[in-house]
Amino acid sequence: MNRIEIFQDPVAFNIGPVPVTQTMLTTIGVSLGLVVVAALMRTAIRTRPNGRLAAVAELTVDALDGLVVDVVGRRVPWLTVFSGSLFLFIATCNLSGQLPGVRPPTANLATTSALAIVVFVTVPAAGIVSRGPVGYFSHYLKPNPLLLPLHLISEVSRTFALSMRLFGNMMSGHLIVALLVALAGILVPMPLMALDLLIGLLQAYIFVLLSTVYVGAALRTATGEE
Repeated sequence: MNRIEIFQDPVAFNIGPVPVTQTMLTTIGVSLGLVVVAALMRTAIRTRPNGRLAAVAELTVDALDGLVVDVVGRRVPWLTVFSGSLFLFIATCNLSGQLPGVRPPTANLATTSALAIVVFVTVPAAGIVSRGPVGYFSHYLKPNPLLLPLHLISEVSRTFALSMRLFGNMMSGHLIVALLVALAGILVPMPLMALDLLIGLLQAYIFVLLSTVYVGAALRTATGEE
């Protein structure tokens, strides 16, 4: 059973009928690591507000809050939490690929598809909560009801693009570095590993920026802004 693959991801073991893949294990490790770091930062802010860890936490929150303000035009605390959680999770997943023998979860189509679906669901949810179902969905009929199919296709296609962009960049980068390490050893590919590190952070930022733009557009639609 351990040789079975799901989305080309080897199954590590099974818990009853549920297969647990290597990507799932890495994702759980990343999630637990982020929870621990968040708890440490929260404690640092409360007990040592002038310490370095507290300063890092405040700078991170300010940067993410600034991103939301730049996109939406106003502070939206829950969107800062949403976008920040996405960025930290994706960035950490991308960076985990730098560890020996670890394949980044974002190099698996299942992971990137799940992240894109979360964004896909959040967009109409934000609009519905802000304006109500009728008020939000009516914008799909503007400026002409005949454009409804095009609006729906746009929603689905951008979700697909979010998933494939992140998956393609992370899979190709990790594969190239892994091949070079296998062929030339650890020292020769180090510049490419540094480039892969930068690409991982950049791809996390792009994913979150686009996600924030999509949610921000739903909020502006819901409030009647143009």
